[in-house]
Parts: sequence; structure tokens; C-alpha cells
Amino acid sequence: MTEAEAPAPATAPHVKTRAPFQRSCNEKDEKGKICAGHLKRWYGASEEIKRQHGEELYRCEYCRTIYNPAPGFEQRSGTLQF
Repeated sequence: MTEAEAPAPATAPHVKTRAPFQRSCNEKDEKGKICAGHLKRWYGASEEIKRQHGEELYRCEYCRTIYNPAPGFEQRSGTLQF
């Protein structure tokens, strides 16, 4: 493997806490523009990330910022039933 083919070093994911009823990402880029991507429940997190941050995680569909649930709110551990 040459230097040109070497994989880039893995960076730690950016982890934030959701605000109550927050549905879109509020992460700003280097120009100060808000991402505004939809926060989706992230079921594909690795076991290491789940161990560090909990079972219920959300991730922005664009910038991949990880969000913990809002403190003080019940966790939604399944689908809603009507």
C-alpha cells in the first residue's frame, strides 16, 4: 500500500444533545451556515458508540452529527402504536 492509497485517519464523531422536540440539525459549517438536515433514529451505530453514548441515538442525514436524546424526555424505544 502506498501513501496515496493509505486510508485517512478516523476522526471521532461529533456528538451533541438534542433540544426538546428538535427535528433538524443545528450544526454550523466553516462558513457559519446551519446544516438543517433531518435527524433520524440511528439503528446502525457500532457497539462501541452505543456503549459510550447509549442505545437511543439520532444522526443527521447530511453531516452525520450524532445526537443524544433530549434530557428529561422518555426514550422512544420502538414504534408508536395506534
